[in-house]
Amino acid sequence: MGAAAEKRLQQYIDSVGAVLGHPQRKAAFASYALGLLSDLERKSVEPIATLTCPDPARLGAAHQSLCHFVSNSDWDDRTVRRVAARYGMDAMTARAPITTWIIDDTGFLKQGKHSVGVKRQYTGSAGKVANCQIGVSLTVSNGLEHLPIDFELYLPEEWCNDPTRRREARIPEDIRFKTKVDLALDAIDRAVADKVPGDIVLADAAYGRSSRFRDTVRLLGFDYAVGVDSTTTVIAVGGKDRSAPMTAAAFARQLGKGAFRRITWREGTNKKLASRFALRRVRLANDDGFPVEDHEPVWLLIEWPFGESEPSQFIVTSLPAKMSKKEVVRRYKERYRTEQAYEEMKGELGLDHFEGRRFRGWHHHVSTVLCCYAFVVAERARSFFPSADRAGRDHPLRCAA
Repeated sequence: MGAAAEKRLQQYIDSVGAVLGHPQRKAAFASYALGLLSDLERKSVEPIATLTCPDPARLGAAHQSLCHFVSNSDWDDRTVRRVAARYGMDAMTARAPITTWIIDDTGFLKQGKHSVGVKRQYTGSAGKVANCQIGVSLTVSNGLEHLPIDFELYLPEEWCNDPTRRREARIPEDIRFKTKVDLALDAIDRAVADKVPGDIVLADAAYGRSSRFRDTVRLLGFDYAVGVDSTTTVIAVGGKDRSAPMTAAAFARQLGKGAFRRITWREGTNKKLASRFALRRVRLANDDGFPVEDHEPVWLLIEWPFGESEPSQFIVTSLPAKMSKKEVVRRYKERYRTEQAYEEMKGELGLDHFEGRRFRGWHHHVSTVLCCYAFVVAERARSFFPSADRAGRDHPLRCAA
């Protein structure tokens, strides 16, 4: 790491340490963060303590200090995450304004049954039902970089309603069962309160199928572009496609193959990313008791991937009617940036390496990972400017490049 980058890292660690308050917390955070940014293969407490404590006689104390910092220390995750988010966003907005918020979730695969929130449940990380924890996240994007700023552990009902499990995992008394949609809306509320910039919320069908999610996003002043199920009821607005209410899948079939056009939305690693799309104005039949004719007109974006026998992706968005099909596609496809963020945080920063079992520990570990990722994103953004310190591209700063 170049000298300028090392100085920036030290200043950044000090800024986070300032909100942690206690000197021992500051020292433990610095050690834990440097361990996460290191080349360690396994980034859990024991190897981090071994790496950051050169004195064998003090290794036991260093290990205990890190364990306490992560699992027991009473520091506020939101305050720490706010510092990290502001640091990363300041660097991002120097290149381009932040416009997009992305809601998603990811799985943390586990072997046993005692880690807080673990159960056999579906996770897109494995593409199947697996023994795992699920974390719901909020990521912001400016179209060039992406920055996760919030994460919350999903607690299944059997965990929330089991006094023994709650006690063993030290789940706070005020924590009650919330759906993933609830957790997502909480994250959005926190970001609104913190005045995080942005104008559109993206999410897949796990969130987009909820009319409450869509309506709340609109009430907060955002547009949305979200996945919905093929069974979602729609009715065309104006034009020759106007019809009785029908499912999105039936509507797509009615349009016919000729309605779909190839659109390339960006350059991929090895090729251009393209698919076939149709875009129509519709109204949705929400589960709010109002007739479909009373609902806001939105775009229905239908994707028919090459090689598939029929359309398979259905997206609704409140983006302006005058927006081009290509721009609508490009905005929605920013959602996939969150998958890249998950891969980088898991592969390089140990997001899924936490071995503790407690509620506080999971959130403290994730908060420290978010801090490290914010620094990496800021350094990556700096590298695009002519005055950037090119030596700063060396590991760990290039770990997310």
